[in-house]
Amino acid sequence: MAPNPGSPCLFCDIAQGRIGATVVLESDRLLAFLDIHPIRRGHVQIIPREHFICFDDLPTDVASEIVAVGQAIARVQKRLYKVDRVAFLFTGGDVAHAHAHVVPMVEKTDITSRRYIQEATLTFASTPRVSERDLEAVAAELRDALGHR
Repeated sequence: MAPNPGSPCLFCDIAQGRIGATVVLESDRLLAFLDIHPIRRGHVQIIPREHFICFDDLPTDVASEIVAVGQAIARVQKRLYKVDRVAFLFTGGDVAHAHAHVVPMVEKTDITSRRYIQEATLTFASTPRVSERDLEAVAAELRDALGHR
């Protein structure tokens, strides 16, 4: 396990149950929950319960489990949300705790990099925070489709 930095880690707090999350799936080593500012309906984050700062710090078996869970969630998202593709990305820009996003892609630009945008000046708005009621409804549909209750 990589050392937890001196500052508090949001995802460690979620993994330890100190901060609530709308859980879709969990195991002894992983937690998959809904993003509260989703790019698209059903946007899930998968985190290891142990603290690893970057995805390349993950033990191979933990990274493999994250990918396997991501694939299972992606299959369900395709069916539920009628999308042809689902994005899966390991990130760490906002929270220094290795995590993956699983995002149903409605538009091919849903996860577009700034490098592809031609306009020099852009403005961005945060995606809206989803209500607890809506998060729970989405989590229920994903859990049911995954066979987890």
